[in-house]
Amino acid sequence: MSDMERELSWEDTITKDSEYELLPEGDYDFEVTAFERGRHNGSDKLPACNKAIINLYVTSNQEAGTIKHNLFLHTRTQGLLSAFFIGIGQKKKGEDFQMNWNAVIGSKGRCKVGVQKWKGNDGSERSGNEIKKFYEPEEKKGAPGPQQSGGFTPGQF
Repeated sequence: MSDMERELSWEDTITKDSEYELLPEGDYDFEVTAFERGRHNGSDKLPACNKAIINLYVTSNQEAGTIKHNLFLHTRTQGLLSAFFIGIGQKKKGEDFQMNWNAVIGSKGRCKVGVQKWKGNDGSERSGNEIKKFYEPEEKKGAPGPQQSGGFTPGQF
């Protein structure tokens, strides 16, 4: 924490606006910068289950930002979990794999970022970034995006 950072009191004046900026849709390199264990309380689509909350720092030649992404630990979402672990080079396609969450922070890969839109509680339209797909390390990206890269090596930018 820097010298300027401190806890705010209930009566403090806030001076800073949100720093969140929406990233354009496209393909990005990423690094996992944080991981925490959480719990999904259940919904119409998925029953209650554990979830991993990961922060991905995504970068391209023109853009950079952090996206928070949930990975749900349920049999219905095994394909999504597999795609993540394949994308960071821990799992091989077609092989059983025991998830190693201790090795997730610092892992690197490539993903497709999208823009999700929804209505807020006040009725206003909101939007935020979401991860649409984790690419396999050797998979070639044909869709145009903010960055078109040459050779991608797992674990490196």
